[in-house]
Amino acid sequence: MATSAHLTGVERFFNDDEIIVSKTDTKGRLTYVNDVFLRLAGYTEKECLGQPHSMIRNPNMPRCIFKLLWDTIESGREIFAYVVNRSANGDHYWVLAHVTPSRDANGNIIGYHSNRRTPNRQILDSTITPLYRQLLAEENKHSNSKDGMAASMKILTGLLAQKGVEYDEFIAGIL
Repeated sequence: MATSAHLTGVERFFNDDEIIVSKTDTKGRLTYVNDVFLRLAGYTEKECLGQPHSMIRNPNMPRCIFKLLWDTIESGREIFAYVVNRSANGDHYWVLAHVTPSRDANGNIIGYHSNRRTPNRQILDSTITPLYRQLLAEENKHSNSKDGMAASMKILTGLLAQKGVEYDEFIAGIL
């Protein structure tokens, strides 16, 4: 598995009619991955199941976005987010992720389900990539990763407050 931060700079793509699907338990360990996930991530099913979903985390993805994502789904709400992932060989691929809690018959959260589609390239280039660069630069200014994440979260929440929207409204507004 890719445990280093090695990146190739090569972007992988998938078709508009394909959906990347994964499921995790409440701790974020993979319990299901589809063939599209495996192809883009460059792993086998055996290598994935039971592993943390963060095995495909790209170091160019701002930590504050993942914090926002986890805070949202752990509270029982769904979220849409643009995410850049890392393949096993260091390639990367962008997705528009829809992550939602999975519940048992009593309504208890028992895991999470994510469907990822191809992202809108114009939105990536004009809005998401510049924002993520700004957030990541702020995170990297701090020697303590928690301080960096808090600082980048302050930038993100300030942007949302300036626009007078919640994160989901921000994403929906640019879609």
